[in-house]
Amino acid sequence: MLAGNQIEIWGGIEGTINRVRDAYHDQSEYSGHYTREGDIDLIASLGIKMLRYPVLWEKHQPQKDTVIDWAFVEKNLNRLKELNVEPIAGLVHHGSGPVYVNFFDGSFEEGVANYARLVAEKFPWLEYYTPVNEPLTTARFCGLYGHWYPHKADDYSFYKILLSELKATVMAMKAIREINPNAKLIQTEDLAKCYSTPLLKYQADFENDRRWISYDLLCGRVDSKHPMWRFLTEEVGLTAAELHYFRDNYCIPHVCGFNYYLTSERYLDHHMSKYPKQYHGGNGKHRYADIETVLIPLKEESGPYLLLKEAYEHLQLPLAITECHLHSTREEQMRWFNEMWETVNELKADGVDIRALTAWAIFGLHGWNKLVTEPWGTYEPGVFNLSTGCPRPTALARLIQVLTKHKVYYHPVLETAGWWRRDTRVRYPVNNVVKMKVRKHSPKCQPLLILGRSGTLGSAFSKICTERNIHHILLSRADVDITDGETMEQVIQELHPWAIINAAGYVRVDDAENAPETCFDANCKGASVLAEVCQRHPVKLMTFSTDLVFDGTKNDPYVESDEVNPLNVYGQSKAKAEENVLSTNPNALVIRTSSFFSPWDHLNFVTNTLADLKEGRTVTVADDVVISPTYVPDLVNESLDLLLDNEHGIFHLSNHGKITWADLARKVAEMAGCDENLVNAKPLRKMRLKAKRPYYSVLQSEKGIKLPTLENALQRYFEAVANVYQSGAIAV
Repeated sequence: MLAGNQIEIWGGIEGTINRVRDAYHDQSEYSGHYTREGDIDLIASLGIKMLRYPVLWEKHQPQKDTVIDWAFVEKNLNRLKELNVEPIAGLVHHGSGPVYVNFFDGSFEEGVANYARLVAEKFPWLEYYTPVNEPLTTARFCGLYGHWYPHKADDYSFYKILLSELKATVMAMKAIREINPNAKLIQTEDLAKCYSTPLLKYQADFENDRRWISYDLLCGRVDSKHPMWRFLTEEVGLTAAELHYFRDNYCIPHVCGFNYYLTSERYLDHHMSKYPKQYHGGNGKHRYADIETVLIPLKEESGPYLLLKEAYEHLQLPLAITECHLHSTREEQMRWFNEMWETVNELKADGVDIRALTAWAIFGLHGWNKLVTEPWGTYEPGVFNLSTGCPRPTALARLIQVLTKHKVYYHPVLETAGWWRRDTRVRYPVNNVVKMKVRKHSPKCQPLLILGRSGTLGSAFSKICTERNIHHILLSRADVDITDGETMEQVIQELHPWAIINAAGYVRVDDAENAPETCFDANCKGASVLAEVCQRHPVKLMTFSTDLVFDGTKNDPYVESDEVNPLNVYGQSKAKAEENVLSTNPNALVIRTSSFFSPWDHLNFVTNTLADLKEGRTVTVADDVVISPTYVPDLVNESLDLLLDNEHGIFHLSNHGKITWADLARKVAEMAGCDENLVNAKPLRKMRLKAKRPYYSVLQSEKGIKLPTLENALQRYFEAVANVYQSGAIAV
């Protein structure tokens, strides 16, 4: 099925089952894939024609002589076949095998081969296999760095594990081909390269030779003339017979897959003082910093085009990118995938036989920020976002759907450079400026239009869009009257925005009681006009609402589907705006949020409370009103991701947790090292506020959107405004 003329887009499910001491970490369990119906149809909806799919040994034979229950994988493999998606069956993915085998006595490779035969007998129609994923990387993590079982940290263990994995690959393919002679090996490995100062050139040269070793062994190319032969036999202690096994039993891949990440290229520098301590290391001969090249002003040519060209020249075999993933904001994920797409197509045009680009971690992945050494861990969304508990297509899904049809995909955020190409990125030494060509937006690049220049939200959106390199225009009430339909028509025709963020509005809750018409004009009429105009053109609209649309009679967090019943004019204006916007423009996105706080202005409760406490002034607050405060940077970043994902309807965004106003003030005092006795707590009825407030307005999303905890948000707020705990600096 592999195409010869056009670059294909493949997909991949992150299916790692790795062992840390006696615990197995199963990514498919963490993602919910085992218990969720419909995953295969979602994948097929992307238009991909090949899928790296886990059919893993540790899952199916956790104990010796287990009678395998094939029901789940059989259903999914058959569904893939029905949908004309070709599976690439992965048998071991960063694993060390079940508990009854190990890398050092032959049981691992024999076990993989026996399991491979069972898979082939059960599914004789399967054509493509990856028996062992990334053997060199797995061997490093298991045998050189000690992160994974068997937790060794020496050269001999490292290379013995590598040989065991590669021998298992050879034996597995032999067993499979006894059942299906046409079976093909799709091998995978990290695409790496090392650069260095002149002093450390010997180490960089060694690592650059080592990066090919798994493919060289599989292809039967390692003999006494190989650059690593002497090291492997004389220094590591491997025997000639162990290495000659692969010369006599070579297993040339049908496609050589490479996985490229922004950490794949490294720089070694003996000037260690230039870099943070986490990059310090050594080889026993020299101490040096080992840092990814994206964080330094590297003067040499680098990047995936160069590395893939080198791989093709070295191997002279068909290539594919078998993992393409970036843990970042949504537009950066889009930029990264698009850049890799352009790279592989450029390589194809330049004569390299490269077949595919793989959208990796279709359902995201867990815990790779800590190298999967702990269960679960931080979740990184993929093509679908599982944060909601149900796969939600992200902007990547639409991008891939277009590219699989071999059409040109366009989005304005792709006209500006990703963080890895911007001078504003972190780089070392810190006083160096990286000079490089970056993609700047063209004069015709469609902007994101942000309304509300003088407000907390509008200015925050502008700041974060600048950080995320999203071309935008920020306008104030003086620039444009959003209640005037003709004016907004003219603005859209002149600026051609791809989306509008309405961060403008009337925010003085108590004053609104005496100025209902003004409040409704700003909050309801303006949003309604925008909804009508955006629906006509069409332009995506995002607007904001409030927790004050609820009456507080509920004792559990309010979710998106709860009935609104505002108690004051401000809440009424927002509730009516929600109704008008979504009835007029069902594709609009309405974000309900709670009282927010920001490190970038003084118009919020936390900042004002902090200022009063530091000056020794009493802060009078309600002790019986429960809220879910929202940190503006979290709110803005999540809102932008939802906007790029083309979500619509109502979403609740607030930091996870609930607190009274009085307890929030006390928390601010505690974290700032101020006198908590300055907090004067009163019941709401004694606050003499003009507008009625709900006693309980905690927000929670039934759609699964969850911002970081309030505690975490407050810590980051204090770090941003350079305050400290009494005991020292606040850690994030």
